[in-house]
Amino acid sequence: MRDLKAQLRLYLVTDADLCARLGVVETVRRAVAGGVTMVQLRDKTATTAERRALAIRLRHALEGSGVPLVINDDVAAAVAADVDGAHIGQGDMSPERARALLGPDKILGLSCETPQTVRAADPLIVDYLGLGPVFGTATKTDHAKPVGFEGLADLVALTRLPTVAIGGLKSAHLRDVQASGADGMAVVSAICGQPDPCAAALAFGSTKTQVPT
Repeated sequence: MRDLKAQLRLYLVTDADLCARLGVVETVRRAVAGGVTMVQLRDKTATTAERRALAIRLRHALEGSGVPLVINDDVAAAVAADVDGAHIGQGDMSPERARALLGPDKILGLSCETPQTVRAADPLIVDYLGLGPVFGTATKTDHAKPVGFEGLADLVALTRLPTVAIGGLKSAHLRDVQASGADGMAVVSAICGQPDPCAAALAFGSTKTQVPT
């Protein structure tokens, strides 16, 4: 049975531009070797076909690692690539529709930025919540007002679902995220934008994961 809370501990969200030097696949491989426990493929400018193709490459690269792969905002690509699931925002398709397309056994994550959206998340449909943004971030310019760590703790307290904090987080914020009660933290530039993704992941105090070569 999947231990989703543990898998959310260090959640990597990809950025094609930040990963340009090594490429998304190699960046992810090295980051997982350093302790990343879950990966979200996010590429706002790609087509569904492009996301599917990259997701299949990532899925093969992650085989044997135990690290789930989800796709952001593109449930069709997640289904076509047969990855572990999808992550949607409040402005995307409804969780009910996403679940119907994914089926009962795939992971479905939902972004929540307010107490109202957290309370509305149905644990019979959604598997985990992405909460924030904790801070503003250049990797997602259309985010809501940052909630800070106090606001994050308030959001965590409203749900029994597994939670992952997101928004401008670095390794220095690890203890604050843990103190909020969130099960994990999602990062982008703290790993994707670094010269050594493995070392960057290790900076979060992660347990190294073996990735097949």
